[in-house]
Amino acid sequence: MIMIVDSSRPHIAVVGRRNVGKSLLVNSLLEQNVSLVSDIAGTTTDAVKTRYELLPYGPVVIVDTAGIDDEGELGRQRITETIKILSSSDFALVVLDARETLQSKELELFAYLDKLQINYIVAVNKIEFGVNPVLLEELKELRMTHFEVSCKEKAGIEELKRRMIRLLPEDDEPPLVKDIVKQGDVVVMVIPTDYTLPNRKLILSQVHMIREALDENAVITVCREKELVSTLNNLKAYPDLVIVDSNSVTRIAEDIPAKIRLTTFSLIIARHRGDLPLFIKGLRKIDGLKNGDKVLIAEVCSHHTQEDDIGTVKIPKWLRSYTKKELHIDIIHGNDLPDNLSEYKLVVHCGGCLLTHRALQTRINEAKLMDVPVVTYGVITSFMHGAIPRALVPFADAFSEWGKVKSK
Repeated sequence: MIMIVDSSRPHIAVVGRRNVGKSLLVNSLLEQNVSLVSDIAGTTTDAVKTRYELLPYGPVVIVDTAGIDDEGELGRQRITETIKILSSSDFALVVLDARETLQSKELELFAYLDKLQINYIVAVNKIEFGVNPVLLEELKELRMTHFEVSCKEKAGIEELKRRMIRLLPEDDEPPLVKDIVKQGDVVVMVIPTDYTLPNRKLILSQVHMIREALDENAVITVCREKELVSTLNNLKAYPDLVIVDSNSVTRIAEDIPAKIRLTTFSLIIARHRGDLPLFIKGLRKIDGLKNGDKVLIAEVCSHHTQEDDIGTVKIPKWLRSYTKKELHIDIIHGNDLPDNLSEYKLVVHCGGCLLTHRALQTRINEAKLMDVPVVTYGVITSFMHGAIPRALVPFADAFSEWGKVKSK
């Protein structure tokens, strides 16, 4: 069985005002006590994420959030955090108190969800105390899909689950390799030596590539770089596709005839996680960088920096060496891009392995709105190692974009 990482699971945000029963509803959906429950408003202060198998849909992450009407300075910070969670969620479950009418904060929430184009459903909770007819009329006027539930009496929970499953988005993430291989193709994956990985381990994305290729009835051969020549010699014919590490692509390309399709793990992941043609377009900016231009290197996770760290060491060195310019390079870690994003001439973003596909797209769109070109670690690594344009051949749209880049 292949493990599904949280970033690949659809995220369901449970949102609403304080004390409407969000945490109790989460516990009812999961059939276990994962969130603290109290009659005191504001019990949930930090988001609680829980993995869950929502059958027959599949694996999801359910996020219990702080109330959208929290108060005080800390309360405002919690509301901001809830909004950020919503921005990266795939679906929302809005919880209302059946005894009350719609409040201004809830109307603002509906407007925000509509603006983000996030599917959502309304759960009218605490129906054991009766349902306010004014609330039902308000929901009817807004044409809101809603379900009446009682977490205390376990009423309506299964019906709510079934409707959520119908409304959850289908898996629309771009493929890794299944659209560039076909039945009978021979694919050679050249696994790099990675001393940061435990022995006998593969990177999860490499495992997923193998699985996708097998699902297309392709034949997979896995080897290390030092075994590549002998592996190719043992094949009866040339392979249909060779996938290599960006750092070794220049050396390996010399051993592989030009007619064999060649690409890198980095480019495959960049396409899967984001917008590869957009990233290729972003490469155009590198040649136009000038002395004093600001470049932002954005990395989601925080980790102990090593001497050959890709984000803090290699990419700044590559950019300065390639451009021969005195660049002002800022490096940030975390989930947020800076408010002064428009000041940068280029954003170099990590692969976003800890982000949902939607969350990464949201960050990319922030840069697009500011007309700031974006490339990813994988794309710039492949570019700096001479893998482009040959490694783009399997991806027609990205290869076409490269032609536009070089013609300008």
